[in-house]
Amino acid sequence: MGEKREHRAYDRDFKVEAVRLYIDGDRTAKQVADDLGISVSNLRRWKKTLEADARNAFPGRGRLGPDDEVMRQLRRENEVLRQERDILKKALAIFSKPPR
Repeated sequence: MGEKREHRAYDRDFKVEAVRLYIDGDRTAKQVADDLGISVSNLRRWKKTLEADARNAFPGRGRLGPDDEVMRQLRRENEVLRQERDILKKALAIFSKPPR
């Protein structure tokens, strides 16, 4: 049947150096990709990412970009507020019942 593809993780330095070889060198993207053992689409995607935001490109595992970090904090805050709201709704229902 089909072969299972191996997933390889590349660190930031590798990606930056690969893009530098592609941009600064006199070789094509295919030649650089073949030499490094990566796909041409990866190399082109890394180049595009690096050009878009070089400082925050390739944040790595566990490190989020600034926008993603803000979004994570807002989602967490939203979840806490929902839990607090639900607790207050339950408390209101309990205290609104007439005494026995």
